[in-house]
Amino acid sequence: MKNYFLKDIPSRPTKPRESGYTMAMDKGLSTREAEDFIEVAGEYTDIVKLGWATSYLTPNLKKKLEVYKSNGIPCYLGGTLFEAFIMRGQFEDYLRLLDTLQLEYAEVSDGSIELQHDVKCEYIRKLATRVTVLSEVGSKDDQKIIPPYKWIELMKKELEAGAWKVIGEAREGGNVGLFRSSGEVRSGLVEEILTQIPSEKIIWEAPQKSQQVWFIKLLGHNVNLGNIAPNEVIPLETIRLGLRGDTFNDFLGKNL
Repeated sequence: MKNYFLKDIPSRPTKPRESGYTMAMDKGLSTREAEDFIEVAGEYTDIVKLGWATSYLTPNLKKKLEVYKSNGIPCYLGGTLFEAFIMRGQFEDYLRLLDTLQLEYAEVSDGSIELQHDVKCEYIRKLATRVTVLSEVGSKDDQKIIPPYKWIELMKKELEAGAWKVIGEAREGGNVGLFRSSGEVRSGLVEEILTQIPSEKIIWEAPQKSQQVWFIKLLGHNVNLGNIAPNEVIPLETIRLGLRGDTFNDFLGKNL
């Protein structure tokens, strides 16, 4: 919905889309808060992640999931919850949970645990026969620096194993993985990844405004971005459209 006409606004693919994806993070919204969020920003939200293991404690979980589903917004459980099940030897229980909650997406990650990569890829293969898989690459340990060649190798293998898209790790704070502890983008890492992995196959976790601006300036307004706070979805959309000072002049006069 647009409330008035402006020229030189970049075009955005309609949902469901493969690029220009916005993944929002729900860290424990109530059902009513989810309804309010959808009313305001549902048009601009492609998918919602229930952050880490917050779904374990969220009241009325099934009711909230139905609110998202009835508004055409798929949800998935955070990768840390997947890891919690794996560490407890409860993969079959995890599969049953996906069925019980009628979820069509799942995240596979190893940001908090040590998991052999071939084992991780096997989990991706198994899940990909049942749901659409997003796999996350990168560690939540800010002392663990993964070299660019390794990021590329891991991403390639996870896509080959059946991941629909790979997610570049940043946590909800945007201060690990793709980013330094200050929140600054590891630009050399990102540019190296892009020499081997198509941008449309990556969702870059970018919770901070400066990070969102950096990726949009590098890859354009239809870059895939994730870990966006619900109240930051519309502000992000204005950055994509050149309607915030950070990208105000980037799209003027361009036929996008």
